[in-house]
Amino acid sequence: MRSAKDFFRPLAVGAPAPVREVPFRPSRMIHFFDPGNEKMAAKVPALVPRVDVLLGNLEDAVAADRKEAARHGLVKTARATDFGATQLWTRVNSLDSPWALDDLVTLVTEIGDKLDVVMVPKVEGAQDIHYVDRLLAQLEARARLTRPILVHAILETAAGVANVEEIAGASPRMQGISLGPADLAADRRMKTTRVGGGHPGYLVRADPGPAGSGDPDRPAYQQDLWHYTIARMVDACAAHGILPYYGPFGDIGDVTACEDQFRNAFLLGCVGAWSLHPVQIDIARKVFSPSPEDVAWAHRVIEAMGDGTGAVMIDGKMQDDATYKQCRVVAELADALAARDPELAERYRAARAASADAEGEGR
Repeated sequence: MRSAKDFFRPLAVGAPAPVREVPFRPSRMIHFFDPGNEKMAAKVPALVPRVDVLLGNLEDAVAADRKEAARHGLVKTARATDFGATQLWTRVNSLDSPWALDDLVTLVTEIGDKLDVVMVPKVEGAQDIHYVDRLLAQLEARARLTRPILVHAILETAAGVANVEEIAGASPRMQGISLGPADLAADRRMKTTRVGGGHPGYLVRADPGPAGSGDPDRPAYQQDLWHYTIARMVDACAAHGILPYYGPFGDIGDVTACEDQFRNAFLLGCVGAWSLHPVQIDIARKVFSPSPEDVAWAHRVIEAMGDGTGAVMIDGKMQDDATYKQCRVVAELADALAARDPELAERYRAARAASADAEGEGR
């Protein structure tokens, strides 16, 4: 068994020291682009100020005969672009593919200084993370990098979900985990061909009416296919101090259902989601940013609670140490987002000012 004392030592001579705490940087949307598509790559500079994370995708949606072009396109784009505060991620090919090794060797040694996170698909257990962990350390040493590249796992198999706790704690590099609903559905033999989102056949129905009532139409309510998996993923991430994300919503035209799915994930604890099309960027920004009203309320509670102990009544609602902690989550997230998003910062400021005025008038 590996000693706990060794956990934060580099896995290769000359590699940077592992992080002891995953830095929280806004990542409301992980926006995918195909770096092998010249038209799409040309739009990257315009996307940089709009998104929290840009991800050069090398895996699914990139045909086998375009894998090398996508890899070299990402190198070219990374070298030519000033990302500022926007993070650059990549999704490499799965570890059982013939391209994964070359993906990691090329990207770390050529653009490792610009690469923040490597997303690894179809992670099934800690062993997958251990392999990537050691290889990244060797490549970082070769490239003389001064900071470690973090790792993000995708839950896309039943084995991955079953082992999600050990995956979350497999390495100090672990930045977060995303739900990959399409591949997971196939691996579980779920009977849906949708990429994320709900299904009209997955529902509960109200009980029948009294005998002799003719049993008029009984209300039915569509359920969330992914609730269990997201909740389990969130718990594993929270327990290990890393970040959970919802993955793709494939029906680009259904912006209403996309917003609903993103909001379900946000309320359960996810910090962001994938955006596959520019129309989903603003949806993710809206959903994964606390509303100004919630932020103003959170600050009211925090200010009224003082040191966070005891209980107070605000607008007829009891607030105690548990709600204080909930409000701290909202307020701290808002502060982090406001530091990156001036427009959002102004909305938060205005809401807090309006709340303070209303409270003063009510006294």
